[in-house]
Amino acid sequence: MKRLIVYIIEIILCFLLQSAMFHYIQLADIMPNLLLILVVSTAYMRGRMAGLGLGFFSGLLVDLMFGSYIIGLYALLYMLIGYVVGYTNKVYSNDDYTLPLIIIAVSDLIYGFFYYVFEFLLRGRLNFLYYLRRFILPEIVYTVAVSIFLYKLLHMINSRLDRKSDEEA
Repeated sequence: MKRLIVYIIEIILCFLLQSAMFHYIQLADIMPNLLLILVVSTAYMRGRMAGLGLGFFSGLLVDLMFGSYIIGLYALLYMLIGYVVGYTNKVYSNDDYTLPLIIIAVSDLIYGFFYYVFEFLLRGRLNFLYYLRRFILPEIVYTVAVSIFLYKLLHMINSRLDRKSDEEA
């Protein structure tokens, strides 16, 4: 129950930071994707079902606030990314900080590609290389830079929750 409450608080805080605060610190009109960092980190640390659930509710929140034509697009993207990244939970290590950053970068690349397909390609905008250079790659760099700090914080929260659940059992 505590973990569920912590997940809800994490989703709300990351969403508020991403949508309200990071508009002031964006670089070249690019903001880091905090919800993607949250989903990937949780899926990496806790597994497929945690990634799937957190991804669905994070994406649904983004859909409800910023969704354009396709309601459920973000929920589907975050949910699939969380589920697929959850398979990497088998190689999870407490002291490894490089693999999660690589997974976050690859997940952001996949997220950006599918976002391009659904939002631009289906409307006839075919200049993928421009979109890749202008939006996807800078967002990956910015998201990975922010994830260095955010992943460590999420890792500490997860470790503390695991420690408390072990003490109670």
